[in-house]
Amino acid sequence: MKVDVQSLGTFNELAHEGAQEATGSLAQMTGMEAEVEVTKISLVDRTDVGEELGSDQFVGVSFDFEGALAGETVLAFDEPSKATITEALVPGDGADEAMAQSSVEEIGNIMMSGFIDGWADYLGATIDHSPPTYIEREGADVLPAAPAGSERDHIFVFRSQVEWVDETICFYIYMLPEYDSLTGLLGEHADAESDAIPIEKLETFNRMTRSGTQTAADNLGMMAGVDVEAEVTRISFAPIEDVPKQVGTETYVGTVVEFTGLPSGFLLVLFDEPSAINVAEALMPVDPDGEGLTDQHTAAIEELGNIMTSGFVDGWANVLQQSVEHTPPRLVHDMGRAIIDPLAAQLGQHQRHAFIIDSRMQTESLAFESEILALPNEAELRQALQELQVDRADQTEADVEQIF
Repeated sequence: MKVDVQSLGTFNELAHEGAQEATGSLAQMTGMEAEVEVTKISLVDRTDVGEELGSDQFVGVSFDFEGALAGETVLAFDEPSKATITEALVPGDGADEAMAQSSVEEIGNIMMSGFIDGWADYLGATIDHSPPTYIEREGADVLPAAPAGSERDHIFVFRSQVEWVDETICFYIYMLPEYDSLTGLLGEHADAESDAIPIEKLETFNRMTRSGTQTAADNLGMMAGVDVEAEVTRISFAPIEDVPKQVGTETYVGTVVEFTGLPSGFLLVLFDEPSAINVAEALMPVDPDGEGLTDQHTAAIEELGNIMTSGFVDGWANVLQQSVEHTPPRLVHDMGRAIIDPLAAQLGQHQRHAFIIDSRMQTESLAFESEILALPNEAELRQALQELQVDRADQTEADVEQIF
């Protein structure tokens, strides 16, 4: 089965418009202004779905849908948002727990009905959905479990994140279509054979990236004397203007390189500022000579970024059987979006959408998180994937292991 970039872009835009319609329904009912911050479609290992929800408590509604497209949809609010929405719909102190649950169910039903109906209208077909089921769980448990007996370890997920103006509301819209149902539609809407990417090659590439990330984590662990785990790896697809929103507004320290070959693009190794300080001090032979982020810290991060980058890019080159070179790492210390924005702008001169390869690692024994973010040239990545031999998947771990 193949999928082309135009179809991915169309379906991503459709999900974004559905999220906007759902958000507009909530705004109309509550009088609160909001904006759909980002919508993206990701190919992710089933066990990693919802990792961004952490361990927070969430409430919401879930739906099953079937017809031209089948699967499950979840609207999830964090716990403080539940109180804000209840207050907007039932002002005063008279709302009890039953009213709060009813408010979430009512608003969820209206929002998600419009979301699913938008897909049906676009496809010119019927999509039926079940009544809403109220859910109240922690983190990723708010999302449906993998079907019993599923042979697929990857799944396509549409995710929209919404930000509200002057309100303490945070919610996510997840659409988890059945694999065969979505890939069938993507295949039907593929227009250009030259644009098409075999989906199994995307899965192979994602597994290769995860393997490289875990090896980088092991390498970092040996240097810092701690056990480091690759937490999540995903390939996402989004409009080029939304790429800077993938990182957020907090301050990061890390390195950026430009790589050339097949594919070309940019690779970033980023630590949030507290993580950068902690991991750098774990690598230092002596205590730093000042408070906060010092030159000693940034030198250690630059060295670490160089080691991680070289292994990651060389791992790609080895598995893809291509020559991929990269520039010396450039140290960056800025707000996340300020780091990404000029890189996305440069890619945007030649493409409207971007593939984003996102890998994260962390450890319980040292307070840090790190993110490896790759932004390849979209056309060149397609070409590299076309040439990728799927049967090399069994060699990936060993090949990448030799590089790091």
